[in-house]
Amino acid sequence: MKKIFWTEHSKIKMRQYGLSKTKLLQMIYKPERKEKGIATGTTAVMHTRKVYISPKRLAARKIPPGEIWLMYKDIKDIRNIISAWRYPGVSKPGQALDIIAEYSD
Repeated sequence: MKKIFWTEHSKIKMRQYGLSKTKLLQMIYKPERKEKGIATGTTAVMHTRKVYISPKRLAARKIPPGEIWLMYKDIKDIRNIISAWRYPGVSKPGQALDIIAEYSD
């Protein structure tokens, strides 16, 4: 098991987008999609937005689709979490590099 190290940038983005450590760790271990990150040697993982609202309430509220992305890099026994963000749309497989470049500032 690798030791997890959270960068200051990732902590800021977690607060900005309302993401929890447990949600992001779950994404690392069970990603819906996994792609090569924009920076050398990084990996990007993604989960789609999950909405837990009854169908009646869901019809009244229009909740747009979205994704949660996480970028990390493994260095020996340490996993560096570099960044995390919410993407307001739905990306196609292989489109991750464009999204990562747009949202990781």
